[in-house]
Amino acid sequence: MAVRVREDYRTLTGTEKAAIFLLSVGEEHTARLFEYMDDEEILEISQTMSNLGKVNSTIVERLFVDFAEQMSSTGSLIGTMDSTERLLAKVMGKDKVDAIMEEIRGPAGRTMWEKLGNVNEEILASFLQKEYPQTVSVVLTKIAPDHAAKVLAMLPEGFAMEVINRMLKMEAVQKEVLEDIEKTLRTEFMSNLAKTQRRDSHEMMAEIFNCLDRTAEQRFMEGLEEQEPEAAEKIRSLMFTFEDLTRLDPTSIQAVIRAADKDKLPTALKGATDAVKDLFFSNMSERAAKILKEDIAAMGPVKLKDVEEAQMAIVNVTKDLEARGEVQIAGDSEEDQLIY
Repeated sequence: MAVRVREDYRTLTGTEKAAIFLLSVGEEHTARLFEYMDDEEILEISQTMSNLGKVNSTIVERLFVDFAEQMSSTGSLIGTMDSTERLLAKVMGKDKVDAIMEEIRGPAGRTMWEKLGNVNEEILASFLQKEYPQTVSVVLTKIAPDHAAKVLAMLPEGFAMEVINRMLKMEAVQKEVLEDIEKTLRTEFMSNLAKTQRRDSHEMMAEIFNCLDRTAEQRFMEGLEEQEPEAAEKIRSLMFTFEDLTRLDPTSIQAVIRAADKDKLPTALKGATDAVKDLFFSNMSERAAKILKEDIAAMGPVKLKDVEEAQMAIVNVTKDLEARGEVQIAGDSEEDQLIY
């Protein structure tokens, strides 16, 4: 009986392409890919494999070229923390998965010392002041001098002086001592840091929604309210919009005015509510408020897109100031309300 030879790539179906691809990558890889398919998919591909016949080598080459081009141009692969964690969970135990994910979630860097170099100096100083001065002196010699200087300046003065004296008298650190310090940093510091940096998915989504234009935001939020009303409510509560600036105290709004791009402020306020406009005007000098009002009036019609971009810039400035502790945003709960 003659064996059918497949020579025309254009006549192949999607299932036939999948079957050829899986036969080409070998049994071990195919078996692992089958683990991610349901029984019906495996049955369909297996039946197609058994009826393929002989496939010309040029077809196999063309298939691999097409596959590589699709992967590189369509963005079909999306790697996230969650997808990585799910994949690891399929092939190893929970403890090992947790250890790997903690390493990934922690600060970037191949070695412990590179990782420490990417840790905020306040966080690092807060941890190190609970350690022995000898340990701290070793750590500060292993990170970049400018980073070490910032950390040292944040340590209690007496403790910092003891660390400096230890550093001046330090000799070559034994390998075993260095390994013990690395172990301490990994188990007591990096592990806890990675856990605290695990981001809530609703918080992440709220930040993304904040960056959408209002039309898209409204469309997605309405869809989410129909499908997942609880998630929509939580995301809405976490979002910070331009109108939320009314939750700032006078000192905070004044800090925002000082830090904001003066060219963007008139555009941002052009489309703002009266309450937000009054908030800005009342926290400026009479002269500055008069000039700003004149600038807004002189602008004429402004595109909604430009207004939204300017407002988002002011919101981002506010968030940066809040992260540095320079502004305070009152929450919606009774406990978070500000008393004047």
